[in-house]
Amino acid sequence: MEFKPYIPPEKSLPEYTVKAFILGVVLAIVMGAANAYLGMYAGMTVSASIPAAVISMAILTAFRDRNILENNMVQTAASAGEALAAGVIFTFPALIVLGEYTEFPYWLITIIAALGGSLGVLFTIVLRRAFIAEEKLPYPEGTACAEVLIAGDKGGSHAKPIFYGGIFGGLYKFLESSGLWAGTVETAKMVGSRIFYIGSDLSAALVSVGYIVGLNIAFLVFLGGAIAWFIAIPIYVAKTGNPHGLSLLDLAWVTWSTKIRYMGVGAMVVGGLWSLIKLRSPISRGIKAGLEATKHRQSGGTLLRTEEDMPMNSVIMLIVAFIVPLFLLYAHVIGSIGIAALMSIIMLIVGFFGSAIAGYLAGVVGSSNNPVSGITIMSLLFTALVLKGLGLSGTEGMVATILVAAVICTGAAIAGDTMQDLATGYLVGATPKRQQVFEIIGTFFAALVMAPVLNLLIKAYGIAGTPTAKENALAAPQAFLMAKVTEGVFTGTLEWTMVYIGAGIAIALIVLDEILAMRGSKFRTPVMPVAVGIYLPLSLGVPIFIGGIFRWLVGRSRGTKVEEKPTDAGVLGAAGLIAGEALMGIVFAGLIVANKAPSIGFSSNILGVILLAGILVWLYLTGVKEIE
Repeated sequence: MEFKPYIPPEKSLPEYTVKAFILGVVLAIVMGAANAYLGMYAGMTVSASIPAAVISMAILTAFRDRNILENNMVQTAASAGEALAAGVIFTFPALIVLGEYTEFPYWLITIIAALGGSLGVLFTIVLRRAFIAEEKLPYPEGTACAEVLIAGDKGGSHAKPIFYGGIFGGLYKFLESSGLWAGTVETAKMVGSRIFYIGSDLSAALVSVGYIVGLNIAFLVFLGGAIAWFIAIPIYVAKTGNPHGLSLLDLAWVTWSTKIRYMGVGAMVVGGLWSLIKLRSPISRGIKAGLEATKHRQSGGTLLRTEEDMPMNSVIMLIVAFIVPLFLLYAHVIGSIGIAALMSIIMLIVGFFGSAIAGYLAGVVGSSNNPVSGITIMSLLFTALVLKGLGLSGTEGMVATILVAAVICTGAAIAGDTMQDLATGYLVGATPKRQQVFEIIGTFFAALVMAPVLNLLIKAYGIAGTPTAKENALAAPQAFLMAKVTEGVFTGTLEWTMVYIGAGIAIALIVLDEILAMRGSKFRTPVMPVAVGIYLPLSLGVPIFIGGIFRWLVGRSRGTKVEEKPTDAGVLGAAGLIAGEALMGIVFAGLIVANKAPSIGFSSNILGVILLAGILVWLYLTGVKEIE
């Protein structure tokens, strides 16, 4: 059956409006700043698409001439701020960890953030048709955002699941953030010489992601976690013991973060290459279609509004225009035109590769769970090896590597966000070309505040383990990881064994997936969800898997295969849960910055488990109602 968006292509509504521009820019700056702090503090950011959509709907209700596509434009620009913050805080603080800076020059961060993020938008333009229209990846948060927008536009009974889900998700996140229970329940035990860990994040949003992506993908994410935590960690600890006398939980986490996690990086490299090989035809068709569309328009022809991307000649010109100042920046910092040229070439090639992987993974597990730091480590390894092979060493080589990785990381973060936003636009009937332009606008405005926010945080708190550290120093976990990986390559201390093992696992999964495809099996084993599961904590994979199980149970109760009707009241409820938790996450980020976050004087993990179980029951009953 041919897909039809909510707003048909033949109908044109105002998308570029003054109020959408102002609101989108303001939200991009605010959410970018809030997430920069949150990422430095806790190593994670909060997806801004759904919160921006909800805030936009609330504000635009004051205007008589509002429409759903205008709302979509606001969330498109606003979400760029959050995504850019992730790319910035995952890489630049590594330069402080390495001792190169104690405070950042404004021009350095602003140029790399604005141009690197914008390249991420441009790289995705040739991927939109391949990933969204042809592969039909689920894009769980993009789908949820579309459901929020559509339900808000329809009103009435369509909005009820989202409304109730938003209340439940927001209240649950508020109680957890106030300290009523821990965000993660976990335990570790020794059985002989082996350590066994089990844990789960108490998160309504992660359960909802699993519900939206379905059982197959949710299981594969959990499978990756099981490989890392149930097999690899016990084997590794049995061989090495506990030489530093860590607690069992710390032993499990340290082993995973410093050793086993790199299996996920190896799996991502192979899985990403294989994904691009498998998608070479759709991608080449996308490029060809873009060039033909440009010729078609130049000859006076017309395209369906919902198929209009930015013209390919404009995309190529902008890519060149953005690379030239980055090349000049590299030449200024490194002092070598030849090395700067090579850095720019690496940045361009690996940047497209990383953006493609990020766009694909956003379609599998959503933007919030997109392992951008894993993609960055992959680019770090490649860049560091090339630059080291050319003779760069010491601080010079490490700084050059981080500066290339910063562009790739910001590009990948924005690419995942852009593909998620384009998936939302695909469902609601937006014009892709206009979304792509708004994404770049949001990226540029958010980039203007990244350096002041980072420098403010460094002056106020500092980074733990560096000379800038104050009493309540920020952990900046991803930045520390980037610094240590880069340092490991240049000093020869990085263990490659885990990367190779991860690559081997990916090859085995590819072979199995091809066998299943030849047999016509509906269960498949694509590499990337498993790689994500290895790279992310097991505690994230468990609630995603539970959500997938509940989606399957809903399908069984309806007596239908859930894939036959991917959008139901349960998806609306899951979208509401994601929206509620994300909005409350943004609120708490602001309260943390203002040092006014509430705190409850007692803690009960059992209460958190019971309330989450109640939310799951509600989600199940909401999904089952659809058969009536």
